[in-house]
Amino acid sequence: MPENFAYPVGLRLTGRRVVVLGGGEVAQRRLPALIAAGADIVLISPSATPSVEAMAEAGELRWERRRYREGDFEGAWYALITTDDPRANAAASAEAEARRVWCVRSDDAEAASAWTPATGRSEGVTVAVLTGRDPRRSAAVRDAVVEGLRDGTLAAPHHRARTPGVALVGGGPGDPDLITVRGRRLLAEADVVVADRLGPRDLLDELPPHVEVIDAAKIPYGRYMAQEAINNALIEHAKAGKAVVRLKGGDPFVFGRGMEEVAALAEAGIACTVVPGVTSAISVPSAAGIPVTHRGVAHEFTVVSGHVAPDDPSSLVDWAALARLRGTLVLLMAVEKIGAIAAALVAHGRGADTPVAVVQEGTTAAQRRVDATLATVADAVAAAGIRPPAVVVVGEVVALGQDGHLG
Repeated sequence: MPENFAYPVGLRLTGRRVVVLGGGEVAQRRLPALIAAGADIVLISPSATPSVEAMAEAGELRWERRRYREGDFEGAWYALITTDDPRANAAASAEAEARRVWCVRSDDAEAASAWTPATGRSEGVTVAVLTGRDPRRSAAVRDAVVEGLRDGTLAAPHHRARTPGVALVGGGPGDPDLITVRGRRLLAEADVVVADRLGPRDLLDELPPHVEVIDAAKIPYGRYMAQEAINNALIEHAKAGKAVVRLKGGDPFVFGRGMEEVAALAEAGIACTVVPGVTSAISVPSAAGIPVTHRGVAHEFTVVSGHVAPDDPSSLVDWAALARLRGTLVLLMAVEKIGAIAAALVAHGRGADTPVAVVQEGTTAAQRRVDATLATVADAVAAAGIRPPAVVVVGEVVALGQDGHLG
């Protein structure tokens, strides 16, 4: 039997006394997991890092500001020794051994009675890896397993019945790597995916062949309006016992009509999980090198839908108020109406020479950027043949160079 062989076990520490000696960086890394496990934590240390001190101030542990002394491990179930005092560590380790308290030592693993594995979690699964004296290898193996579970490349099927329902997933601005970890995992577990045109299409190619992919734009409407037909499709598949993912571009609640779908599902008694996405309003400008805020340049940014012209009676936007703002204006769905929007902003007082950038298909391989001003943006968009999806950024941040200064 190898000397470094350890018997793996999961400790249930809820309400049980755990003693931590030392309040430095090692303790700072280990304490959150002990807190999450519900342990009754006593920290013994003359000093602590600001993060550890914040845990104590929040009542997540009790901090005794002193050094170790004999008897500190009385009644303990688990001990973590992290001080930089070898003599104190040895004495504490001896007490833990005498009291039969499982003890981890950060300074001398061979003198410890327990080792801390490299751990990671993914939706109810805890991965713990031990490789003896090679903690970096442990961390690498853990990361590979957890990442596989999260993105679905490592199959771990549920053997207990799943609760049918719908997950409303924000797919991000277009780059498939920008979907959230949870969104990608739910996609890997789906039976049916109802996808928007602006969702990250490349992710659909990764789905197993048994997954039914439905293009939301091609759902037959019949006597229903488009959104109502989509709602009905989600309800129908969920009631059939399927795990359904509604994959949308950006974030479901940023001009994505996500709340309409949540409300329809709730009315039908269907469980719905909302997974936020990376909105194109911030990520696309960022990918094009434009910060929506910058110290000394813009202290605010406003996101506006541009699908309705400023002079349309159905518009809910106060364009006059927007024109008076000094910060950044981000326009979504505004390519078709950009001329009217720019004219309205200038008419209400925004400078005609205000910089404007239009970024088409941001974060994807087809991304391109056109720079103009409010006075010239309509002609620039037409000349460049810009088409949706595109994000329009209005404000001085557009003129910032890579050095953070206005060009």
